[in-house]
Amino acid sequence: MTRLTHLLLGSLAVLSTNAAAVLDLIPSNFDSVVLSSGKPALVEFFAPWCGHCKTLAPVYEELAKGYEWAEDKLVIGKVDADEHKELGKKFGVQGFPTLKWFDGKGGKPEDYNSGRDLESLTEFIKGKTGLKPKVKKSLPSAVEMLDDKTFKTEIGGDKSVLVAITAPWCGHCKKLAPVWETLALDFALEPNVLVAKIDAEAPDAKATAQDLGVTSYPTIKYFPAGSSTPVDYTGGRSEADLVAYLNEQAGTHRAVGGGLDAKAGTVAALDALVEKFNAGQAIDTITKEVTKAAQGAKDKYAEYYVKVFAKLAKSEGYAQKELSRLDGILKRGGLAPEKKDDVTIRRNILSLFGAKTGGKEEL
Repeated sequence: MTRLTHLLLGSLAVLSTNAAAVLDLIPSNFDSVVLSSGKPALVEFFAPWCGHCKTLAPVYEELAKGYEWAEDKLVIGKVDADEHKELGKKFGVQGFPTLKWFDGKGGKPEDYNSGRDLESLTEFIKGKTGLKPKVKKSLPSAVEMLDDKTFKTEIGGDKSVLVAITAPWCGHCKKLAPVWETLALDFALEPNVLVAKIDAEAPDAKATAQDLGVTSYPTIKYFPAGSSTPVDYTGGRSEADLVAYLNEQAGTHRAVGGGLDAKAGTVAALDALVEKFNAGQAIDTITKEVTKAAQGAKDKYAEYYVKVFAKLAKSEGYAQKELSRLDGILKRGGLAPEKKDDVTIRRNILSLFGAKTGGKEEL
């Protein structure tokens, strides 16, 4: 549980690192940012339809992120030369991608002719400026990356799996990425739910994407527990949409943000007995029925109903006092995710017993 808690807390920081680091350059800002800013600039001229440009895009973004600390000393930008043809023509761009180095003082740009890998690009900038990138330590992702091998082991087992098939160059996939990370965090404490991804262009996952018949990105498919037959997801791509879908399909009760909804942990058969108690049926009779029903229930918190009735037999105000205590704990915050779930479920069950009243807190 310690590792999972670390993952939940640590991964929250991942969500703040998804903003694009490469500066978009257009005719209205190109001269001031690139030609006369006094800062050197590496500029990529690209076209959205260009395959080589799509391959370079994630590498170029990673390069820019490494130099975010030096934004007052260096510009790393890109020009959509298909849309802004005048800029491409001005600097003699004839193919894509074309990278050029500008000195920031109005001098003639220099063509970049080295490799398009991260190491080559970094070495070029270091050679020109002496600046070194500062790479932020990667935080663990809550999303499970599946390849051809792990797909076969995870699908069809005891987990319900929602998987996004993506491509590194896909703009819609990049937009989905932070939402998908958040969704995985929302369900991180659900042992039988897996939020996963497949990189359709990765050598060790391409075959799986092809077998699934994926022709556009992102494609989202749901695999019910015990089944290798996918269900196409065609709903909205907001966190709320995806949380609602997974809850409906997997029988979970997660809320947006990763908490639990008001029905989490409750047991319908036992809730009906609580209603009978609230309606005035004798506690001795109800306690016997609840104990019997709980023995046959597979739900984790069925025994908690038995405990509450046992406490009520000794103290009529127990449910309201305990509910008040748990509300205080949740209000104070600072709970580990697993503990917060436990307190929330107990609160859900206690709330079935009537209105809240004040009570002394106990640890």
